[in-house]
Amino acid sequence: MGSLVAAKRVNGHLGVTEPISLSGPTEFDVIKTQELEKFLEDAGLYEKQDEAVSREEVLGRLDQIVKMWVKRISRAKGFNEQFVQEANAKIFTFGSYRLGVHGPGADIDTLCVGPKHATREEDFFTELHNMLAEMPEVTELHPVPDAHVPVMKFNFCGVSIDLLYAKLALWVIPEDLDISQDSILQNADEQTVRSLNGCRVTDHILRLVPSIQNFRTTLRCMRLWAKRRGVYSNVAGFLGGINWALLVARICQLYPNALSSMLVSRFFRVYSQWRWPNPVMLCEIEEGTLGLLVWDPRRNFKDRLHQMPIITPAYPCMNSSYNVSLSTLRVMTEEFQRGHELCEAMEASKAEWSTLFEPYPFFESYKNYLEIDITAANEDDLRKWKGWVESRLRILTLKIEKHTFGMLQCHPHPNNFSDKSKTFHCCYFMGLQRKQGVRVHDGGQFDIRATVEEFKQSVNMYTLWKPGMEIQVSHIKRRNIPPFVFPSGIKPLRPLKPARKPSKPIETNCGINGEKVSVIVPDEDDKQMYTEEISNSNGHLFEVSESLDSTSEARKRKQMEDASESNSDDAKRPFLHPNKSPESVPELEPLETGSVNQQPSEEAEELAIKNIFSSPSTAIADMPEELDEYELLKQDKCLEETGDDFPAGHTQNHNAQCEVISIGSLEELEPVELSAPSFSELPAATTQRRPLIRISFSSVTRETGRNT
Repeated sequence: MGSLVAAKRVNGHLGVTEPISLSGPTEFDVIKTQELEKFLEDAGLYEKQDEAVSREEVLGRLDQIVKMWVKRISRAKGFNEQFVQEANAKIFTFGSYRLGVHGPGADIDTLCVGPKHATREEDFFTELHNMLAEMPEVTELHPVPDAHVPVMKFNFCGVSIDLLYAKLALWVIPEDLDISQDSILQNADEQTVRSLNGCRVTDHILRLVPSIQNFRTTLRCMRLWAKRRGVYSNVAGFLGGINWALLVARICQLYPNALSSMLVSRFFRVYSQWRWPNPVMLCEIEEGTLGLLVWDPRRNFKDRLHQMPIITPAYPCMNSSYNVSLSTLRVMTEEFQRGHELCEAMEASKAEWSTLFEPYPFFESYKNYLEIDITAANEDDLRKWKGWVESRLRILTLKIEKHTFGMLQCHPHPNNFSDKSKTFHCCYFMGLQRKQGVRVHDGGQFDIRATVEEFKQSVNMYTLWKPGMEIQVSHIKRRNIPPFVFPSGIKPLRPLKPARKPSKPIETNCGINGEKVSVIVPDEDDKQMYTEEISNSNGHLFEVSESLDSTSEARKRKQMEDASESNSDDAKRPFLHPNKSPESVPELEPLETGSVNQQPSEEAEELAIKNIFSSPSTAIADMPEELDEYELLKQDKCLEETGDDFPAGHTQNHNAQCEVISIGSLEELEPVELSAPSFSELPAATTQRRPLIRISFSSVTRETGRNT
């Protein structure tokens, strides 16, 4: 509760900074908000009344079950009858259900709070598990006791339930227990602290936003947008439910009187300009009195490695988005920019809400992909193997970034796919591209053979490995994407290319010393590789291989950069890193707030956004300038997820091996495939596609004996 007190300053505003604008909604905002709500309703984001009643009944039944359970184990442990009758346990909810943004068919994140004599291992995962297993209305019961946040998963009367357990240092759990109090963590073990974190964070968020209704509508919008655009998945290195809730809550604090349509627009405006790794915080970070580890880059080296810190408001404050990598941050930053441009177009009546929510064309956006195929002997083994592999995919992204010095970028698809023609099969995809803005030299290649083998070896170290659990990593071109990844099961046809126009030589000052040279450039509609031969006065020949897709995209990016730089001189001023002096940033003039309907200019809002970074929190004042994100691999032995909404762990101490169950026209890269032994032995009769060995940027295609 101390964080909530610190969140409000003398003048009464919520958050660590003053609001950017106190303006109320205009008539246009009201109309756009009505359109947005209609769009969300048509998208099926709201559950029907009968389903809502069914969920409430299930939660009531579950609460009765845990109360029966705690009395049963109390009696079995020899306590007197009076104590047995007073024994109590209580069910809390968190996640999307508690926030009020869940949709039809969504699971319910629940927490069982029990007394000190009800143990997690023997009583919760054994006795309660057996009670649930005997009930006919309970199906698909699966305990995961060794996960970073231990969880029991099951379906209750058709409703999916994720049940955590927190053992408090109390003999009797009062019915009016308030778990938002920091004292509830007294003498609690780490697993209990992590289990309580979801409920505590959810309650704090709802108390730290000025309007819960506007927050909920905006969050529903952003969750749908993130899923459509392929950036909703904590385990894949993007953001999960709690991350999006915190980002939206911060925008609500900065624009406390805005309606949902304006909040969505300002969401993209603010975060398209955000200078990571400056953290997003709803309130100041407090040390607390219990000695629990909090996010503090001044003291904790691992905290300095986080690329996109989004800090939870409940003690102990932690970074909820430590899974984000350089590559996934790049993808999300580009999506924020796209959203900002479309929202500006909507304000000019040049776009509709449907355009903002168009699905991201993942399998059309890259020309080269990594395909990770996994198989198992049966459905239960596949589920365990799948959870383990998913938790390691982020490691593959980090290693590729590290071993190629950040030159080869990965874009993981947040979802998995299954080939129905194969039994117990699942696969994942990663888009590959060369880092933009770097020229390609002849013969330049990325040899990631050792990287792939190292990843496969780490995956096969799974302690619960069983025969039949296999993994293959291979490179495929866009034209060879399997049809089962598409919703209809049929690969869509690409539009025919128009007839190629004759190439014309042009003269340009691109010589080494600025002299004019002739460059033959084909028409922009041509999608083939081309070569520019440039001779300077010394007679040296330079061969530059590029994809015309990449050059046209580069032109567009350059035009956008030039346009943004010409808007104002202030746009050229970089944001401050937390350890830089704020003296170079001008003081922000207070916005006029005499009338809540007075809209500040876009320039004033941009200055206000920049001002957020001019006075950083004391918790981040000494962050280093350069962070080596890959160093996190040296300390993280296991990345585990028990669900997208609330990533595990405030201490981020991972067990090395454990069962994991998870609850999401660029450059041409030419492949060169060589043979390499697979770490996992397969039967001799099995033919498998050879793993990716190297990615080449040469204009000459080299393919040697590719297996199909």
